[in-house]
Amino acid sequence: MVMAGTPQKMLEHLLETRIDSRTEECSDTFLEDFLLTHVIFMPSHQLCPELMKHYRIDVANSRQEKEFILANMRRVVLFTNSWAATVRESFFEDPTIQAYVEELLKSVKDDSARYPGCLQDELRTMSRIMDLQEKYIRENEAAAPQKWKVSPYGQIRHLSAGSTTSDETVEVHRPIKPNDEIVFRVYCADHTYTTLKTPINATAEYIKRNAAEKLSLKDDLILVEVKSSGERISFKDSEVSVPTGLSINGRIFISPADHLDALTPLAEQEGPVEGTGALLETLSSHDIAYHMSLYDWYLFSCIHEYELIYQVFGRHQFRKIMSNLDVFQRRFNEVQFWVVTEMCLATSLSRRVQLLRKFIKIAAHCREYQNLNAFFAIVMGLSNVAVSRLSQTWERLPGKLKRTFAEFETLIDPSRNHRRYRLAVSKITPPLVPFMPLLLKDMTFCHEGNKTYIDGLVNFEKMHMIGQTLRSLRHSRNQRMSLEPPPPSKVQQDVREYIRTLKVIDNQRRLTQLSHALEPRRP
Repeated sequence: MVMAGTPQKMLEHLLETRIDSRTEECSDTFLEDFLLTHVIFMPSHQLCPELMKHYRIDVANSRQEKEFILANMRRVVLFTNSWAATVRESFFEDPTIQAYVEELLKSVKDDSARYPGCLQDELRTMSRIMDLQEKYIRENEAAAPQKWKVSPYGQIRHLSAGSTTSDETVEVHRPIKPNDEIVFRVYCADHTYTTLKTPINATAEYIKRNAAEKLSLKDDLILVEVKSSGERISFKDSEVSVPTGLSINGRIFISPADHLDALTPLAEQEGPVEGTGALLETLSSHDIAYHMSLYDWYLFSCIHEYELIYQVFGRHQFRKIMSNLDVFQRRFNEVQFWVVTEMCLATSLSRRVQLLRKFIKIAAHCREYQNLNAFFAIVMGLSNVAVSRLSQTWERLPGKLKRTFAEFETLIDPSRNHRRYRLAVSKITPPLVPFMPLLLKDMTFCHEGNKTYIDGLVNFEKMHMIGQTLRSLRHSRNQRMSLEPPPPSKVQQDVREYIRTLKVIDNQRRLTQLSHALEPRRP
């Protein structure tokens, strides 16, 4: 196993020992680890020239034997093929890599003429990669950038072409892209606002400048997220994916640097004042779990592995969007607080008991669908102190459901590094929607506990550990999720719309107050 090295030496070792080795063990993950993590230590603008240098070994030393020169050329082409297959969209949309593919294809064409009959396979491989790249570029240019909107309740909704209304009737299978546009509001301290439309990859600095211009504000301004709790978080100027990275009921504010204390949450950030328990009682637990799992799978399948790296290593460092991961993370929190919100807004004890039964059944169905992200969110919502303290409600829950919930709680037990969950997942055959907060926790723990560089060398042990987490994400979706749909009906459309537009309270203090009002502490 490679422990450490300079990027250049690791690439050289990789090309010489892993690329055309036929005896390589399946357990050796050096190549995949390198491809999944190179953005950390050897981004494409450094990797591509280095690959061309290896390809043109004869230029550096014209006395090399013909077989050695050809072997080097073949290895670079095979590496490039593996790179394209492993990182997919990120490979094809990178302008540096696009130029590299063109240059490499031209070189292989020239060299196949120089060495007749020797590079035919490599020429076919590079022509195929070039075809895929041109197809990807062509399709992206033909498809107008998608338009998104931050809804009044903070969800990122897709807009139909030429419209300002949300269009969720047709499933959108394209992930959020850097040049997609998003419509959102930026507020002032007096709660007046301006509406902006920017690319997803617009920096906080760009948003701040545009908002200041529209609101006629002066210099020395700060762009801030104000959470429903009143907490304020300033954005770094270089951050991207700003509107998609907000907390559930968070809003973007602009303020002079010395007036941050004047920023207060909007009334709408408090969340709903009435629950949807009456509607929930009419909907089937099975149908809710089905539509949740379908939606969560769609959101999960849009995430690129690199987005986890951008999140953990610092979103401001890479200037690359991570909006698909943002939306998926938000979904987990939204489902968790949806459970707590509905329980705390149900003023009738009998309704709370009905809701408790309903949520445990939905969690059970989500588990059957292998939607572990929603399963965890629901169980953690029911374990929230604002719900778990409602002893009168829990007392009325049938014994069978109490035992079911107790079993669920053991699965989400964090002791011994979530051992029970990891054991359960190891026995599940993909596809599944994994518990994303744990994947991010693993990567964060690895990042913060291990230096990226040791004595000027890349700590590749760390890259291997990061690669392990990304591999588990890839493993989760190496099969397409195919769920048996319920019979089509108007109700199904209602369920689908309901689970995509959840309105929640995410201020823990307010939820606890509501809980105490429902069932005051016993003397």
